[in-house]
Amino acid sequence: MKITRIRIFKTDLPYVGGAYVWGAGNAIETAKASVVVIDTDAGLQGCGEFTPCGENYMVAHSEGVEAFARLAAPVLLGEDPRQVARIERIMDHVVQGHGYAKAPFDAACWDILGQACGQPVWMLLGGKLTDGAPMYRVAPQKATQDTLAEMQRYRAEGYRQFQIKVGSDWASDIDRIHAGVALLEPGEKAMADANQGWRVDNAIRVARATPELDFILEQPCRTYEECQQVRRVAQQPMKLDECVSGMAAAQRIVADRGAEICCLKISNLGGLSKARRVREFLIENRIAVVSEDSWGGEIATAAVAHFATSTPEEYLQNTTDLMNYNTASTGIGGAVAKDGKLYAPDVPGMGVVADFESLGTPIAEYAL
Repeated sequence: MKITRIRIFKTDLPYVGGAYVWGAGNAIETAKASVVVIDTDAGLQGCGEFTPCGENYMVAHSEGVEAFARLAAPVLLGEDPRQVARIERIMDHVVQGHGYAKAPFDAACWDILGQACGQPVWMLLGGKLTDGAPMYRVAPQKATQDTLAEMQRYRAEGYRQFQIKVGSDWASDIDRIHAGVALLEPGEKAMADANQGWRVDNAIRVARATPELDFILEQPCRTYEECQQVRRVAQQPMKLDECVSGMAAAQRIVADRGAEICCLKISNLGGLSKARRVREFLIENRIAVVSEDSWGGEIATAAVAHFATSTPEEYLQNTTDLMNYNTASTGIGGAVAKDGKLYAPDVPGMGVVADFESLGTPIAEYAL
């Protein structure tokens, strides 16, 4: 089997809530999705997606996929997409780093491999170890009462885990955390996610003001070292997100016991192939993980769902239904969100196809 054509599509994904506000004054109303569609001489077609949470999020850029494609697509044409390890090595040889740009190519090849084998991607990633992954839902930065109302609405839709966005004004963040945690019912969980937004001294102030509250403190500061300063003060479990950038970061976290939970954003780690290795290492060292990505539509959510499904249930903190954050789509089919849980398709491959009507004309095309 050979890759005969690679197409790159771009489309807008408007946020369902108007403005998605997070971290230290960041806001996004429309995300820019990049979709990669790979065709083969066997008639199989695979797709992958990368969508950043705004420009330059986590050193990723919305134009990175097409820039990478200009270098890598001509080299990938004629290769066998089922050989995912070989494809990964070729991409890493063409360009060092920039894993977010490689991730949709990697996912598209896993999609084709699954179709060729007649198996869902979760089976190829290790099997169904979680049947229905618990989801969280984000409550972006708003007035405290608006945040509480949003949490109540999501609870009515079946969500039992809530990510409260903080990181802008530490003093008002303390009030929002107190109010949000007080709203929790038995069995529910809350994460206070600063998205790197606090200075160390202010993050310590927040930790000292909330010692009795049961919530997960997520990525309070920009660097790993700064988060560890806060960790020495905080009473809550620590979840690291943006600084979990690859195997080297995971090895350091394990050596330091630097977190109880690690958020694995598939694109941030360079795709399913690399994310799987990081996941297995963390779980082997008894650290729980989150299956997610920076943003995305149906195609990205399908990859997240397959990754979550193949994660041991006792070590999967949660996942999320990215496609339900948007008013537009990237794919047809894919994962299903029901009663607060995310289910990956059981059909061969990713179980999602590109929504060409929504994606429109490709911005780039490469063919044999």
